[in-house]
Amino acid sequence: MKIRIRYLSALLVNVALPWLAYRLVFPHWGIACALAASMAPLIAWMAWDLARHWHFDALSALVLVGTTASLVTVLVSSATRKHLLEEPLVSGMIGLAFLASLAMRRPLVFYLARSTLAREGNTNAARFENWWRTRPDLRRHIRLMTLVWGLGLAVENLLRGYFVWTGPSEHRAFAMSRAIQYAVYGALTGWSIWYRATRIRASANETD
Repeated sequence: MKIRIRYLSALLVNVALPWLAYRLVFPHWGIACALAASMAPLIAWMAWDLARHWHFDALSALVLVGTTASLVTVLVSSATRKHLLEEPLVSGMIGLAFLASLAMRRPLVFYLARSTLAREGNTNAARFENWWRTRPDLRRHIRLMTLVWGLGLAVENLLRGYFVWTGPSEHRAFAMSRAIQYAVYGALTGWSIWYRATRIRASANETD
Protein backbone atom coordinates (compact mmCIF):
# COMPACT_ATOMS: atom_id res chain seq x y z
CA MET A 1 0.00 0.00 0.00
CA LYS A 2 2.83 2.42 0.84
CA ILE A 3 4.46 1.74 -2.53
CA ARG A 4 1.21 2.42 -4.37
CA ILE A 5 0.64 5.65 -2.46
CA ARG A 6 4.21 6.72 -3.18
CA TYR A 7 3.81 6.23 -6.94
CA LEU A 8 0.37 7.83 -7.00
CA SER A 9 1.73 10.86 -5.15
CA ALA A 10 4.51 11.09 -7.76
CA LEU A 11 1.91 11.02 -10.55
CA LEU A 12 -0.18 13.67 -8.80
CA VAL A 13 2.67 16.05 -8.02
CA ASN A 14 4.71 15.68 -11.20
CA VAL A 15 1.91 15.46 -13.78
CA ALA A 16 -1.64 16.15 -12.58
CA LEU A 17 -1.07 19.27 -10.46
CA PRO A 18 1.33 21.00 -12.91
CA TRP A 19 -1.07 20.30 -15.78
CA LEU A 20 -4.05 21.62 -13.78
CA ALA A 21 -2.18 24.77 -12.76
CA TYR A 22 -1.12 25.37 -16.36
CA ARG A 23 -4.66 24.95 -17.71
CA LEU A 24 -6.21 27.23 -15.06
CA VAL A 25 -3.74 30.08 -15.50
CA PHE A 26 -3.12 30.01 -19.26
CA PRO A 27 -6.47 31.49 -20.44
CA HIS A 28 -6.11 34.50 -18.13
CA TRP A 29 -2.39 35.35 -17.96
CA GLY A 30 -0.73 33.63 -20.89
CA ILE A 31 2.04 31.11 -21.41
CA ALA A 32 4.74 32.53 -19.13
CA CYS A 33 2.50 32.82 -16.07
CA ALA A 34 0.98 29.39 -16.80
CA LEU A 35 4.44 27.80 -16.89
CA ALA A 36 5.41 29.55 -13.66
CA ALA A 37 2.20 28.31 -12.04
CA SER A 38 2.89 24.73 -13.19
CA MET A 39 6.25 24.90 -11.44
CA ALA A 40 4.69 25.82 -8.09
CA PRO A 41 3.54 22.28 -7.11
CA LEU A 42 6.96 20.87 -7.98
CA ILE A 43 8.85 23.50 -5.97
CA ALA A 44 6.46 23.17 -3.01
CA TRP A 45 6.77 19.37 -3.02
CA MET A 46 10.55 19.43 -3.25
CA ALA A 47 10.81 22.05 -0.47
CA TRP A 48 8.46 20.08 1.81
CA ASP A 49 10.29 16.84 1.07
CA LEU A 50 13.65 18.43 1.78
CA ALA A 51 12.48 20.13 5.00
CA ARG A 52 10.65 17.13 6.42
CA HIS A 53 12.75 14.19 5.23
CA TRP A 54 16.01 15.88 4.20
CA HIS A 55 15.44 14.19 0.85
CA PHE A 56 15.87 15.46 -2.71
CA ASP A 57 13.19 14.25 -5.14
CA ALA A 58 15.04 13.42 -8.35
CA LEU A 59 11.93 12.82 -10.50
CA SER A 60 10.42 16.20 -9.59
CA ALA A 61 13.77 17.78 -10.39
CA LEU A 62 13.71 16.27 -13.89
CA VAL A 63 10.23 17.64 -14.55
CA LEU A 64 11.21 21.01 -13.11
CA VAL A 65 14.24 21.24 -15.40
CA GLY A 66 12.04 20.71 -18.47
CA THR A 67 9.47 23.28 -17.31
CA THR A 68 12.16 25.80 -16.42
CA ALA A 69 13.62 25.42 -19.90
CA SER A 70 10.18 26.16 -21.36
CA LEU A 71 9.79 29.28 -19.23
CA VAL A 72 13.25 30.58 -20.10
CA THR A 73 12.54 30.00 -23.78
CA VAL A 74 9.34 32.04 -23.58
CA LEU A 75 10.93 34.88 -21.60
CA VAL A 76 14.07 35.37 -23.67
CA SER A 77 12.64 34.83 -27.14
CA SER A 78 9.76 35.91 -29.31
CA ALA A 79 8.48 32.32 -29.31
CA THR A 80 9.63 31.65 -32.85
CA ARG A 81 9.59 28.05 -33.98
CA LYS A 82 13.37 27.92 -33.74
CA HIS A 83 13.26 28.72 -30.04
CA LEU A 84 10.28 26.47 -29.44
CA LEU A 85 12.30 23.61 -30.87
CA GLU A 86 15.11 24.21 -28.38
CA GLU A 87 13.10 23.41 -25.25
CA PRO A 88 12.04 19.83 -26.12
CA LEU A 89 15.72 19.05 -26.67
CA VAL A 90 16.14 19.17 -22.89
CA SER A 91 13.91 16.14 -22.36
CA GLY A 92 15.53 14.51 -25.37
CA MET A 93 18.96 14.91 -23.77
CA ILE A 94 17.59 13.52 -20.50
CA GLY A 95 16.23 10.54 -22.44
CA LEU A 96 19.62 9.98 -24.05
CA ALA A 97 21.20 10.20 -20.60
CA PHE A 98 18.89 7.40 -19.42
CA LEU A 99 19.87 5.26 -22.40
CA ALA A 100 23.57 6.02 -22.02
CA SER A 101 23.40 5.10 -18.32
CA LEU A 102 22.56 1.52 -19.33
CA ALA A 103 26.27 1.15 -20.02
CA MET A 104 27.02 2.12 -16.42
CA ARG A 105 27.15 -0.24 -13.47
CA ARG A 106 24.10 1.50 -12.01
CA PRO A 107 21.67 3.14 -14.45
CA LEU A 108 19.74 6.32 -13.70
CA VAL A 109 16.53 4.60 -12.58
CA PHE A 110 18.53 2.97 -9.79
CA TYR A 111 19.24 6.41 -8.35
CA LEU A 112 15.63 7.55 -8.86
CA ALA A 113 14.35 4.44 -7.05
CA ARG A 114 16.83 4.83 -4.22
CA SER A 115 15.92 8.51 -3.93
CA THR A 116 12.24 7.60 -3.58
CA LEU A 117 12.91 4.94 -0.95
CA ALA A 118 15.19 7.26 1.00
CA ARG A 119 12.15 9.39 1.81
CA GLU A 120 11.03 6.61 4.15
CA GLY A 121 14.38 6.39 5.91
CA ASN A 122 17.99 5.40 5.37
CA THR A 123 17.14 1.80 6.27
CA ASN A 124 15.05 1.35 3.12
CA ALA A 125 17.74 2.92 0.96
CA ALA A 126 20.36 0.57 2.46
CA ARG A 127 18.06 -2.41 1.92
CA PHE A 128 17.61 -1.40 -1.70
CA GLU A 129 21.39 -1.19 -2.11
CA ASN A 130 21.68 -4.73 -0.74
CA TRP A 131 18.95 -6.02 -3.05
CA TRP A 132 20.78 -4.49 -6.01
CA ARG A 133 23.92 -6.40 -5.09
CA THR A 134 22.23 -9.73 -4.37
CA ARG A 135 19.24 -9.96 -6.74
CA PRO A 136 19.95 -10.23 -10.48
CA ASP A 137 16.21 -10.00 -11.22
CA LEU A 138 16.06 -6.54 -9.62
CA ARG A 139 18.97 -5.38 -11.79
CA ARG A 140 17.13 -6.61 -14.89
CA HIS A 141 13.93 -4.80 -13.90
CA ILE A 142 15.76 -1.56 -13.15
CA ARG A 143 17.55 -1.70 -16.50
CA LEU A 144 14.25 -2.35 -18.29
CA MET A 145 12.69 0.67 -16.59
CA THR A 146 15.71 2.76 -17.56
CA LEU A 147 15.30 1.65 -21.18
CA VAL A 148 11.57 2.45 -21.22
CA TRP A 149 12.07 5.91 -19.66
CA GLY A 150 14.95 6.68 -22.01
CA LEU A 151 13.00 5.67 -25.12
CA GLY A 152 9.86 7.43 -23.83
CA LEU A 153 11.64 10.74 -23.31
CA ALA A 154 13.41 10.43 -26.67
CA VAL A 155 10.08 9.80 -28.43
CA GLU A 156 8.55 12.73 -26.53
CA ASN A 157 11.32 14.92 -27.90
CA LEU A 158 10.64 13.80 -31.48
CA LEU A 159 6.87 14.24 -31.17
CA ARG A 160 7.12 17.67 -29.62
CA GLY A 161 9.63 18.75 -32.24
CA TYR A 162 7.32 17.51 -35.01
CA PHE A 163 4.25 19.35 -33.74
CA VAL A 164 6.21 22.52 -33.05
CA TRP A 165 7.57 22.46 -36.60
CA THR A 166 4.29 21.59 -38.33
CA GLY A 167 1.74 23.32 -36.06
CA PRO A 168 -0.57 25.88 -37.69
CA SER A 169 0.48 28.63 -35.25
CA GLU A 170 3.15 29.18 -32.64
CA HIS A 171 0.69 29.28 -29.74
CA ARG A 172 -1.04 26.12 -30.94
CA ALA A 173 2.33 24.43 -31.43
CA PHE A 174 3.37 25.39 -27.91
CA ALA A 175 0.10 24.08 -26.44
CA MET A 176 0.52 20.78 -28.29
CA SER A 177 4.11 20.53 -27.06
CA ARG A 178 3.02 20.95 -23.45
CA ALA A 179 0.17 18.45 -23.85
CA ILE A 180 2.58 15.85 -25.24
CA GLN A 181 5.01 16.49 -22.38
CA TYR A 182 2.38 15.93 -19.70
CA ALA A 183 0.94 12.92 -21.53
CA VAL A 184 4.33 11.22 -21.86
CA TYR A 185 5.32 11.85 -18.25
CA GLY A 186 1.91 10.60 -17.14
CA ALA A 187 2.19 7.49 -19.32
CA LEU A 188 5.71 6.71 -18.09
CA THR A 189 4.72 7.17 -14.45
CA GLY A 190 1.57 5.09 -14.93
CA TRP A 191 3.56 2.35 -16.62
CA SER A 192 6.04 2.39 -13.74
CA ILE A 193 3.19 1.95 -11.23
CA TRP A 194 1.73 -0.94 -13.26
CA TYR A 195 5.09 -2.62 -13.80
CA ARG A 196 6.02 -2.33 -10.14
CA ALA A 197 2.68 -3.82 -9.06
CA THR A 198 3.10 -6.64 -11.59
CA ARG A 199 6.53 -7.51 -10.27
CA ILE A 200 5.30 -7.49 -6.66
CA ARG A 201 2.48 -9.90 -7.54
CA ALA A 202 4.90 -12.14 -9.44
CA SER A 203 7.30 -12.23 -6.50
CA ALA A 204 4.46 -13.06 -4.13
CA ASN A 205 3.33 -15.94 -6.36
CA GLU A 206 6.88 -17.30 -6.54
CA THR A 207 7.12 -17.45 -2.76
CA ASP A 208 3.76 -19.22 -2.34
